[in-house]
Amino acid sequence: MSGLGVRCDDMDSLCGAYAPGDIVLGILASVHTKVKDLQDRVRPDKYTCTDFDLIPFVHSLATIYTIEKINDSGFLPGIRLGYLMCDPCVYSTKALQCVEHMLSINKTLAVLTDNSNFSSPVKAFMGERYSELSIPVAKLLSIYMIPQISCTSSSPALSDKSRYASFFRVIPSDVYQTKALAKLMKYFNWDWVGVVTIDDEYGEPALQHFLVDSGEESICVQFQEVLPNYLGSLNIEQRIKEVADKIRRSTAKVVLLILRPEHVEMLFQELIKTNTSRIWIASDAWSTARFVMKMKDINKVGDIFGFDFVTGMIPGFEDYLKNLTISQGERNDFIREYKQLRFNCSQQSEHTSPLACNVTDPLEANDDYLLSAVHLMEAYNQRVAVYAVAHAIRNLLKCNDTACSGAANLLPWQLVDILHKVNFTLDNQTYAFNEYGDFDSGYDLIMWKKSGDERVPNVVGRFLIEKGEVEIDDHKIPWTNNTVPLSRCSVTCLPGTEKNISNISCCYTCINCSEGYYSNETDQLPCEKCPEGFWSLPGSRECQKWKIWFLEWSAAYSIVVMIGTVIGALLLVFSFIFYILHREKPIIKGILVISCLMKFGLMAVHTFLAYMAFNPDRLRMLRRLDKPFIIIGVLTAIQALICIFWMVFDPVNVEDKQSKTQLLTLNRLCTQGSMYGFGAMHVYIALLAVVCFGLAFKGRGDETDPIVFSMLIHLFAWLCFIPIFITQYESRPIVQISGIMVSNYGVIFCHFAPKWFKILSEKSEALKAVKPPVDSQTDENDSGVVCRTPNDNISVHTISQTRFSIAESEISNWDINSLNLSEVTIASVRCRKPRNQRPRSL
Repeated sequence: MSGLGVRCDDMDSLCGAYAPGDIVLGILASVHTKVKDLQDRVRPDKYTCTDFDLIPFVHSLATIYTIEKINDSGFLPGIRLGYLMCDPCVYSTKALQCVEHMLSINKTLAVLTDNSNFSSPVKAFMGERYSELSIPVAKLLSIYMIPQISCTSSSPALSDKSRYASFFRVIPSDVYQTKALAKLMKYFNWDWVGVVTIDDEYGEPALQHFLVDSGEESICVQFQEVLPNYLGSLNIEQRIKEVADKIRRSTAKVVLLILRPEHVEMLFQELIKTNTSRIWIASDAWSTARFVMKMKDINKVGDIFGFDFVTGMIPGFEDYLKNLTISQGERNDFIREYKQLRFNCSQQSEHTSPLACNVTDPLEANDDYLLSAVHLMEAYNQRVAVYAVAHAIRNLLKCNDTACSGAANLLPWQLVDILHKVNFTLDNQTYAFNEYGDFDSGYDLIMWKKSGDERVPNVVGRFLIEKGEVEIDDHKIPWTNNTVPLSRCSVTCLPGTEKNISNISCCYTCINCSEGYYSNETDQLPCEKCPEGFWSLPGSRECQKWKIWFLEWSAAYSIVVMIGTVIGALLLVFSFIFYILHREKPIIKGILVISCLMKFGLMAVHTFLAYMAFNPDRLRMLRRLDKPFIIIGVLTAIQALICIFWMVFDPVNVEDKQSKTQLLTLNRLCTQGSMYGFGAMHVYIALLAVVCFGLAFKGRGDETDPIVFSMLIHLFAWLCFIPIFITQYESRPIVQISGIMVSNYGVIFCHFAPKWFKILSEKSEALKAVKPPVDSQTDENDSGVVCRTPNDNISVHTISQTRFSIAESEISNWDINSLNLSEVTIASVRCRKPRNQRPRSL
């Protein structure tokens, strides 16, 4: 082959495939997944690789096929692209060995201080598939500034141009993939998940970025498990069993697997043994792994979702795979090995054809097995990567449709600058690298759809980087019973409740919204306050408008109060008229004015003064205090001042207060304003009542007994009022009105009514006594006039003056001449029994 000394025509060469060309591209493809006896390696001898992997094999064929198509199309007139392929066997040290071999000239790699003029036989590298291998390769190639373009290495670290200056990739960074994964979980409300990853440059950064992105979406990770990256690790089977047990015991129903396909296959085989089913989220490394889709009992593991890079079909690639041949002058040991696996009857494997024993020459045999064994759309990015390099070469060599003016022996670092600027269209799609050397093409959301005993990939959504949101075609997802499975640490909080979060943000208890708060969504945090004029009961999902209650005129109690008030007013008017009509009566004459003014305490004082006067000197001194109108004015003025100060500084008002007995009801009540003013007024009135009662009780007699009883009823009514008024807030107006009515009726019936009864009784008795002729005389043993027989002697002078009950204002000056004529007449005819013959009465 042409080049600067690269030769792959000996059996000990590291390269497994090559084709001559004016410009050679290097291909790094881990067609084998294991290095034999790596754990026991002590000498730097030759690596022996095992376990043939169809996926990277097909990807390498896609690269070779694209190179051949570019050569056949005349895209680079006069320039033929060649390739040199090496198998790192998923081992980073061997990958460095491959690169070292490809860069060497005549098996020698020069070490220079200035590599500006370093001219490598290989001008650009395609690969590697895994970030674990791409990272050390990119570090080495950055020394010489030789471009490396990967189609699957998605580690975020590779976007760092200060460390990987010549690395490019035709896919987005995992920074966006982990965002897409978190958005997918958020979309389906899966906030309680598990994660299993591998301990390499791909798994560890992806895990760290996912933890950050999931936290932003309020998704919690129940467990994190790490598997060895290297499939030949001694403890890998043990770790697979431990991780499987962890998944079985977990309550998370969704598990993210950031693994290689081989790890997933081993894990699923272990879980299928116990029929463990979960929802699996695949990273891009295995989201389209066809051999996992075809594994036995794959339908038992549950639903599988994953993100894959935006892809397409390579035109003519299927026909190429069905007719694999090695052209003259080319070498491809991987095609030879594949055909031996497929068509050699003596080498039985999982890939062996049922017709293998009928094939005479395996190298000449072909079939369509690769079309179903590998997801071909995943290989599309190999086509894009090769065309990106081809466009850079075309620009550097100044090619047109007929010729290229530049020299084919270009310096590799020149391609790096052009690749940063290249912008090309392929299959009606425009591509360009961003400032980090990545594509911003986004992802397709894949769901593994059941197809018999296997699974097939089905695109059910997408994640576009520029939008930053996942778009899902829900109608394409066949959920069981059309219900999205749940994966939550806690149950969903229904409307009317709020989340009470514990130490883990996804784990919480649901508590009812407080009174006056509501929630109308599931998992709401926190409940919202009801707007003005609305209220809610505990655990409400909506607020209701307040019902307003107030004491209406049509209410039964209002009617009773009005009737009682009217009756009380009529009784007062009746008393006033009755007293006017009988104003000349001794029992009325002295109290008319005071009674009309409702100052009963004054009457008690007046009576007390009279009864305390046992001698004329003390009488004259006490009568100086007997100034009714002055006392009335002073006491009334004090009460008026209390009321004025109360009304001025804190007047009564209307207050809406929540009812304790009726739901969602506001009681509209009149407030007392300042409790100090309210209390002062009632204390003052109570003080007057107590003094009045005390004085009346001290000087008790016929005229003070009504005052005692009326004040007792007044004090009792208001003593009952105080505790009820304090404890029964809603009933305060009713209680206060009732207290006023009871105390007023107590005064009416205990103070006024006896006088009505006495006067009316005397009139009735007088009328009865006038009819029969009787003589009356006074008995020394009686306090009044008694009826005697006609034979009894009548002596008027025996009437004792002190036996008559006269108004308290006239008691001290009473004499026989002060009696009214009608009173004497009535008294003279009143027939009373002697005291010793009368029944005892109150």
